Amino acid sequence: MIEIMHLEKKYDNVVPLKDVNTLIRDGDVISVIGPSGTGKSTLLRCINMLERPTGGKILVDGIDITDPQYDVTQIRRRMGMVFQSFNLFGHLTVIENLMMAPMDILKKSKEEAYETGIALLKRVGLADREHQYPDMLSGGQKQRVAIARTLAMDPDVILLDEPTSALDPAMVGEVQAVIRDMAGMGKTLMIVTHEMNFARAICNRVFYLDQGGIYEEGTPEEIFDDPQKDLTRRFIQKLKVMELIIDSQDYDFIGAGSEIDQYCLRNDIPPKVRYRIRLTFEELAQQMLFPVLGRTNIMVTVEYSEAKEQAIISASYGGGRFDPAEGENHLSYTLLKGSVQELSYSFNEEAELSNTIRVVIQEKPVRGDGSYPPF
Repeated sequence: MIEIMHLEKKYDNVVPLKDVNTLIRDGDVISVIGPSGTGKSTLLRCINMLERPTGGKILVDGIDITDPQYDVTQIRRRMGMVFQSFNLFGHLTVIENLMMAPMDILKKSKEEAYETGIALLKRVGLADREHQYPDMLSGGQKQRVAIARTLAMDPDVILLDEPTSALDPAMVGEVQAVIRDMAGMGKTLMIVTHEMNFARAICNRVFYLDQGGIYEEGTPEEIFDDPQKDLTRRFIQKLKVMELIIDSQDYDFIGAGSEIDQYCLRNDIPPKVRYRIRLTFEELAQQMLFPVLGRTNIMVTVEYSEAKEQAIISASYGGGRFDPAEGENHLSYTLLKGSVQELSYSFNEEAELSNTIRVVIQEKPVRGDGSYPPF
């Protein structure tokens, strides 16, 4: 069992890990996901003590491996690491790469190390490559050798840092198949990956890293199907987000329209969705809300999900209850409602922006009768 408490890692110009806290149980298979630069690889390197934390503790079966007096070679006998760049010794053959650490560190005999190495090469489908050198192998084969080399030490915990990121797409599947086999061995695995489908299929827990720590964690179903926090949701659904705040009677609606167009172009939003985003902003914010609310600020948020080909526009504003459906501008409301998939209103008197209108737009929205809304 690994217990991480208030883990921190600082560099001169950046602090990737500010306060990481979690408990990793024996046999867990954990996928670590998140945007670039959020400390995913740093977390693995700290757990393996390849990077010494600048704060906090890591307890492995109750032993503080961050204690300056602790001999880190002890934990590395129990914890293997697979790197994205393979890190094979180019001057050694494949079988020699697998034999070296068991002989040097575990003090196994040459014969025992050889037998174990051959068995592991068979397991990863490379038994016929034992006498070849790394530069004779494909990227996928090198990574499979690297995994076999890690298994040769029979570690309790295996950390995999983007194990498929350096591979050609055609080679990714062969490495993932080996990792799936590893996941059934009962060992504890932590895998930093950007392959979301793979992460979902292989793990029992998911860590989403952001803002210097584990921003959200849960089962694959919880994280991939129903994330509870905004940054997780935006990452999983590949959301592109923009915000506009209408905060003046002299607000530049023409400039805002241009900003929306640029946002749509930057994110390759399909023309039909782009049109409806612009229409929603003009009819909802400019025609229905702005003339009625006076000096009340209106916050408009546009979220586009590349995965769902869907845009969600939210307009939030304070003051008393005001539902545009009950307002006087029936023409704008009817035009907007007929051009989007969903239009809903909610009121929460305890919120600062108590009114919220939510509009859902899809590239090919279909009505209940099978027809498409007009432009």
